[in-house]
Amino acid sequence: VDIENLVRASNRATELICELAGGTAEDFIDVYTTKFQPNEIESGDVQFAVKRLTGLEVQKEEILRILNALGIEQKSETVFLTPSWRHDLSIEEDLVEEVARIVGYDKIAKELPAARSAGEYQSAESRKKSLRNTLTNLGFDEAISYSFIDTGNDEKFDLIPNLAAKNLDEKFISLQDSIIEGATRMRPTLLAGLLDAVRTNFNFQKRDLKLFEIGKVFSASEKENDLPNERELFSLVLTGNEILENKALPVRPLNFYDAKGAVEAATNALHLPPLEFAVCDLKHLQKGQSAEILSNGKPVGAVGRLNSEIAIKYKFKQPVFVAEIDLETLLTVKEQNPVYHPLAVYPSIVRDASLLVKRNISFSEIQAVIYKLGFELCRNVEFVDVYEGKGISDNERSITIRLTYRSDERTLLDEEVDSIHREILKNIETKFVATQRI
Repeated sequence: VDIENLVRASNRATELICELAGGTAEDFIDVYTTKFQPNEIESGDVQFAVKRLTGLEVQKEEILRILNALGIEQKSETVFLTPSWRHDLSIEEDLVEEVARIVGYDKIAKELPAARSAGEYQSAESRKKSLRNTLTNLGFDEAISYSFIDTGNDEKFDLIPNLAAKNLDEKFISLQDSIIEGATRMRPTLLAGLLDAVRTNFNFQKRDLKLFEIGKVFSASEKENDLPNERELFSLVLTGNEILENKALPVRPLNFYDAKGAVEAATNALHLPPLEFAVCDLKHLQKGQSAEILSNGKPVGAVGRLNSEIAIKYKFKQPVFVAEIDLETLLTVKEQNPVYHPLAVYPSIVRDASLLVKRNISFSEIQAVIYKLGFELCRNVEFVDVYEGKGISDNERSITIRLTYRSDERTLLDEEVDSIHREILKNIETKFVATQRI
């Protein structure tokens, strides 16, 4: 509606009524308290703006003629006034659009606008690219799943630490108009989408899988009327057998340590300090086959076998191992520069030890105690195997570890290694009430 044209329109209507219908004109009453004020549009160089946004070469005189013909007056060299009937004009781009419309959209060339910064990586993109390449080299395929899932997944999974506020009644984000029936929840975890992908592959008889996904998850904000919280996560799932390229027969079944190793390889690709793993009890993971993941002592995720309750709901008939990590938090950790050491000149001496310990004692605890003893000649402590079964009580298990001894100055003698080895085992036996198995 053109408010400045109401008087003219009223006069014409009155004229027609009197002429054609025998009406009589009375006094005209005009209640117009708020006068129209045209919008002022500032354009420092309208000719340059047309060139920059459309690529059209139009002379300034022609641009001013077009705008004037459309009722757009030039107030000054850089300011234009909009007519009363054009409420849609408010910014410089609107003036450019009007010029392009008259000159002809068909004359705009098909080419990309110049951009000096196009193609540059964001600060963390190179590290995420390295992560993707590493997992691809390990045989993983990258999955991309929907950002919205069914509300039935709300209570299936324990979420990444500090993602959802505990004091909120509604921790999740719901869609009012979902494009997929039932999928009304903005995902708080990537695992739901990955497990759907596993089920789809199973339906097509593909049972040896390694998948990973990098994507954002969402939760409600504690602040009223605030935007949802977003966090970028990294998740993976693997199941079935290890299959080598161009080999039909499987090498072995995939297990917990394959998932843990993939997580550690991904961390190494990000040039981060080694992760720590601790025993945990999460509702979506099998107890005794799961671990909490920590970075610098701070929980950032979990890895383990999918529990039987969820596996039954998905109709999985084989073990499925999953991991989910707060990638956004990991990317804030300072990168470690690679450190190179010369190859050892003198040979190492290796000793294996099998220790009978309580079931709640983990290898990482034993390893930490050994390193804390500070024996310079003990260079490495590695996990070898764990045994539970015949000959061992139900509340115990046997953990086999491997200790490597080496000096940078001379060849070690068995006698001095045996002395240090006995001291280490004595401390472990005292600390954990352990017994050495022969």
